[in-house]
Amino acid sequence: MSRSFHPSEAAEVLEQFLQEGRLSALMWDVCQQQAQAGSPELQEALLSKVVCLPDHVSNTLQGKNPPVFFPQNYFPLLGGAIMQVLQNISDSLRGGLDCSISFVSHVLGKVCVHGRQKEILGVLVPRLMDLTKSDCIWQRICWRLVECVPDRWMEAVVLGFVQRTPGADVLSRLLGNLVVKNKKAQFVVTQKLLLLQYCHTTAVLQNLLGYLALDGLRRPLLIKVLQELLETWGSSSAVKHSPPEQQQYISKAILICLSHLKEPEIESCRQELLTSMMEGVKCHLDSSLPQIRRLGMIVAESISSKINTDGPVLKFQVKYEEDDEARELKSLLVQTPPFCVVPSLPDDDRDEKADAALPLVLESDKKSHTAAPVTPQESSDAELDSDDDLIPYDMSEDRELKTKAPVYIRDCIEVLTGSEDMDKWEATVKALESLVRKNPAATREVSVELAKILLHLEEKTCIEGFVELRQRAQVAVLTTDPIPVAKYLTSQFYSLNYSLRQRMDILDVLVLAARELSYPKSHGKTKHSGAQKPCIQLLPGSDSSKDWRKIVDERIKSKTRRFAMGPSQGEPASSPNEFSSVAGHFFFPLIQHFDRPLTTFDLLGEDHFVLGRLVHTLAVLMYLAVNTVAVTAMGKALLEFVWALRFHTDSYVRQGLLSCISSLLLSVPAQHLLEDMTEELLETQSWLGDVVEKDPDGDCRRLALQNLLLMENLKKKLEPVPS
Repeated sequence: MSRSFHPSEAAEVLEQFLQEGRLSALMWDVCQQQAQAGSPELQEALLSKVVCLPDHVSNTLQGKNPPVFFPQNYFPLLGGAIMQVLQNISDSLRGGLDCSISFVSHVLGKVCVHGRQKEILGVLVPRLMDLTKSDCIWQRICWRLVECVPDRWMEAVVLGFVQRTPGADVLSRLLGNLVVKNKKAQFVVTQKLLLLQYCHTTAVLQNLLGYLALDGLRRPLLIKVLQELLETWGSSSAVKHSPPEQQQYISKAILICLSHLKEPEIESCRQELLTSMMEGVKCHLDSSLPQIRRLGMIVAESISSKINTDGPVLKFQVKYEEDDEARELKSLLVQTPPFCVVPSLPDDDRDEKADAALPLVLESDKKSHTAAPVTPQESSDAELDSDDDLIPYDMSEDRELKTKAPVYIRDCIEVLTGSEDMDKWEATVKALESLVRKNPAATREVSVELAKILLHLEEKTCIEGFVELRQRAQVAVLTTDPIPVAKYLTSQFYSLNYSLRQRMDILDVLVLAARELSYPKSHGKTKHSGAQKPCIQLLPGSDSSKDWRKIVDERIKSKTRRFAMGPSQGEPASSPNEFSSVAGHFFFPLIQHFDRPLTTFDLLGEDHFVLGRLVHTLAVLMYLAVNTVAVTAMGKALLEFVWALRFHTDSYVRQGLLSCISSLLLSVPAQHLLEDMTEELLETQSWLGDVVEKDPDGDCRRLALQNLLLMENLKKKLEPVPS
């Protein structure tokens, strides 16, 4: 701005300049100069001023700029000016005159890289969509507009178009074969937006991959993209180190790619697809996160259904939840009918195509309606020929014969170990928990033997809720005779010849029994374990880390003081915490031998899922040991355990380790923490800071931040009060 003008006066002149449409005249003049080799320095200076005008005005007027210079107003106005220049270029080309579009491309690129794609493309895309429908000159202008964008700004422009266009057909019409002609655009479309980023919507993925599928020159890139996506999907390192959101994004991209493949293309890469599917599903099923395992099953089943159209397809026996996410993933494998996907023809041609397709649908409808109608007479005859008119026996007075369950604990042992009477076996399984709780003295005589039988007990009949019945009986035995049974179970966790399922059963039973023992018992009656849901039970698809978060949130809530008026509620009668005297028997044996690989069991190797369950179990046991004598020793041992595993590659294990830190900070007295573990806590604080900044898993970052806040509260709590 000239020094002879007051800034506000200069702003008024600029405002008038914009409102009279002189911006388009300025850019059109530069386009004509470029055709005649104008000054590059002048063009660069004008480019900076045109794109950054709102910033320059705001800096000069200290934020008191007129509304026309607000970005939300200025950039749509600039978009309108660009459309006017493109119209002039179209008229010039039709008249046989030369002009250049590169200045307009530079303006578009610089605006997009400044983050204003929404404002400017909100004007350009709808106009260009209409103009390119039936005009080949406008199509060429649009293609050249994007092709002339410098490489350093190409990513922002391509992303803007992909996000703003309403379909792959429109994107194909606006960009042409840009990805074939421009290496930077090809890298952005085939690598960056698919493999390096995962924040984009499903619609963006469909636009992107549909664009690659809509032209013969671009289809080889679609095959290449699918191969690279499958390579990433089948990489055990990627599954371990990338967040679930990214893996879901890649899975969506794979399914969309498959939906665009034609039969000859599938035939040419069938074996490669099958190999990738087998590798990928193994990596996903090995994961300890339920959502990753489910993702692997859905994608593997979808790939199988696509490549085995005639033969048997893959179906998993383990059922996963059919929620909205699963339904959306499966729907991506079904492509929209072609005449809806590729409306790049002129309107008239497209209508003819649609009309030509319509009679086919009507013809098929006619056939379906006229095929062998069944008359009412025929249907009634068919009913008479069936056996449904036989008169049933009257069973209203019948009563089910019930088998009596054993009355003594030792009789239960005999039935569970040797009886061939399945009715009696079922009755025993159903009654065992209640019998154990009613006869604690008799149970203590055979507690370890009964725990052993229950640990190895297998379902003989289709008894409803067998897993829960067995687990509740195990919990009842453990709470009745905690020390010997806990010693037995913890020793068996690291023994040979146990399945992973049995080892995880041991962990679940220890946690549920510890929870029951730690809860107060009112009026001399034991709290029935069936009344509380086993919130850490390991059923398919469960995630105990969610349960852990609930536990921590409840503890933090309980430590928050609130003031309220009105009568206070009566407190439940207090009683001794029975877990306090046995906590060490539950905790220390589990933490001792985790780093010793067995012939059939390797916690630090391929059995990381069980390691994750062990870590979460230790976190809950630590939490339940609050106010016990052994809590400080438990905390110190747990901190050493966490420190040894803090860089584990599995996110589920890391979540459990961070939960251990939370339970330690909440359970060990603050004074003991700072006196006995000062150095370890400082190192832990540094590690937590790294997790918050660098861990790829969102839950790990959240838990680490929560721990840092707990540490901060701990310091404040122990600061001396100023006198």
